[in-house]
Amino acid sequence: MTGPTDQAQAELLDPSTERGARAMLSHLVEAGDHTLSALLAADPAPEVLARVLSDSSPEFGAARLRAARVDTRASAAYAIRQGISVLMPGDAQWPDGLIDVAEAPVCLWVDGPLDLSRLRWSGVSIVGSRAATAYGRDIAAGLAAGLSERGYAVVSGAAFGIDVAAHRGALAGGRGGTVAVLAGGVDRTYPAAHGPLLAQVRELGAVLSESPPGWAPQRHRFLLRNRIIAALTAGTIVVEAGLRSGSLNTARHAATIGRPVGVVPGPVTSMLSAGCHQAVRDGVATLVTDVAEVLDLVGRMGQDAAVRPCAPAAPQDLLSPADQVVWAALPIRAATSVDALVFATGVAPGALMAALTRLELAGLAARVGADWRRRAS
Repeated sequence: MTGPTDQAQAELLDPSTERGARAMLSHLVEAGDHTLSALLAADPAPEVLARVLSDSSPEFGAARLRAARVDTRASAAYAIRQGISVLMPGDAQWPDGLIDVAEAPVCLWVDGPLDLSRLRWSGVSIVGSRAATAYGRDIAAGLAAGLSERGYAVVSGAAFGIDVAAHRGALAGGRGGTVAVLAGGVDRTYPAAHGPLLAQVRELGAVLSESPPGWAPQRHRFLLRNRIIAALTAGTIVVEAGLRSGSLNTARHAATIGRPVGVVPGPVTSMLSAGCHQAVRDGVATLVTDVAEVLDLVGRMGQDAAVRPCAPAAPQDLLSPADQVVWAALPIRAATSVDALVFATGVAPGALMAALTRLELAGLAARVGADWRRRAS
């Protein structure tokens, strides 16, 4: 998606069309409004817009106040000049995952070329603490880079700490791209220090918001955008989160709509990881430590399963329990007698000699005259 088509531009400027009405409604009614969501699920947006603007609809009094003060047509024209698109349900690039959001977005204002429709099956959300440690930032960047190299897009919120590390890692990965979900308009750089980063995301991925261009990021909008981050992708990974972290709000949204949640463990002494550890204890999340385990959690069944980690196999691991007893009793340096081994192991002399012979053939025991010792590995 490189910008609105001529037809989409014309629709955006016309409130009698579905796209134009939804764009206007996004100016008039705050995101996440249950009543508006229910109305749009039942009726076309132009009819809902007419009801919102009707004096007989008391629940939308604030919307009518906004309508009197906001030039929505000028806002739409500004979006067109900036190359900002408005996506709505039914569009080919509408994110499929948003069907699971209870108060679905009226529309999405989007700036950037990445196809959002693929995020549900080839996207991963990575979120975490703003006050992240170097450990957390390194882990987030590494996971994002690895996922991007495998073609997965990384979704986050462009905040300080884990979010920005995830975006940068995804851009470094080079294949999957990254999506920043903002609490204000897509043209508002917030935080201001992330201007160059968001410019890269707009060029190579996408920046999106429920709020129209120019709208300021406000506290309640940050909480609302968490449900979007959770629903867009195949799963959510939390890297460093305190017990009251907003990232856990995103994780709870993901778990509520059936998306897998993974958390990266941290030091047990770090309060920045206490929320991650508690999520595992509560059964909300699964512990993940690398890209393979993330894909095992959120990826395609039968194709992205991670190999179970295990220590390298040693020759003695293949011994029978009886032979392991004899092998363990063999000294490493000075050889010992058969009688001493019988005393140490409690194994009968005949069975002991048979075990020593098998160990010798396996290269695990060495005869030194009449005595025996363990063969050096």
